Amino acid sequence: MRPAVDVGGLVEGVLEGRRAQVARAITLVESSRPDHRDRASELITAITPHTGRSVRVGITGVPGAGKSTFIDAMGVRLIERGAKVGVVAVDPSSRRTGGSILGDRTRMAELTAREEAFVRPSPSGKHLGGVARATRESMLILEAAGFDVLIVETVGVGQNEIAVSEMVDTFLLLTLAGAGDQLQGIKRGILELADVIAVNKADGDGEGRARVAARDLSAAMRLMLPGKNVRRPPVLTCSAQTGAGLDEVWQAVLDHRAHLEAEGSLAARRAQQQEDWMWAMVDAHLEEGVRHTPSVRPVRAEIEEAVRVGELSAVDGAARILSLYAADLAAR
Repeated sequence: MRPAVDVGGLVEGVLEGRRAQVARAITLVESSRPDHRDRASELITAITPHTGRSVRVGITGVPGAGKSTFIDAMGVRLIERGAKVGVVAVDPSSRRTGGSILGDRTRMAELTAREEAFVRPSPSGKHLGGVARATRESMLILEAAGFDVLIVETVGVGQNEIAVSEMVDTFLLLTLAGAGDQLQGIKRGILELADVIAVNKADGDGEGRARVAARDLSAAMRLMLPGKNVRRPPVLTCSAQTGAGLDEVWQAVLDHRAHLEAEGSLAARRAQQQEDWMWAMVDAHLEEGVRHTPSVRPVRAEIEEAVRVGELSAVDGAARILSLYAADLAAR
């Protein structure tokens, strides 16, 4: 028999910033075992009063933009200024095994070696939006452990990246100069979500192209967000390799946070995020409940196969499952 989880000990270890306990706490909230989910809820309830003080930044970007290299360089820079940096690097997952594909820790070698940093790769699983189910809980654990800056690296660019914007203060889009198609490679929805935009790899022969790309993006933002009093995200250039422009990018992040605080919307944004989180958990529990309810479980595979081979439409399959679930609820 496996030993019971010592929630009290985990809470104490997290609040003291002990790395081993922080890692165990994140492992607990990532677990899908029902008993672990109960213990994880106890843990989150206990540490929540000690959270909320970190700068929360989400980072996404086009493939090849150098997100992990950027985070590695930026994280080390912040540590050298006295900050503790926590990173949740959400990897794409194999839908067959559930395992991570990219392994971002290998591309954040310098940051992971620092005692003041904690980098946690997390498989995204089947979660819509490229953010692992336990990402929010992991962020709270790192906040409670005393990390001043929290960075969430998302899978990539797409409409579903709205998920990360719903759990951070500032959403940073990292892009790069392309062969004239950098604007087409970025979804409009991502540009609308971005609070700060940075064109990376502005070094060597790429510096001039990066400046052109930044100018084009600035023009695009003026067209998308017209008006004199509309806040448009600043578009900057930087190089994670040389460090050029990184200070300006981080200052833009801090300026955006200061803007939110000045207009009183930071607290409102975080309150909305709590509501969004609540409904996300409700949705997840309902789906899990439907899948495993006694009336659905015995015929689930049969219905899924009928939909796969075309004997049953997806609409009819969903209706049948929901009908069985409703009958099960009525019988209770």
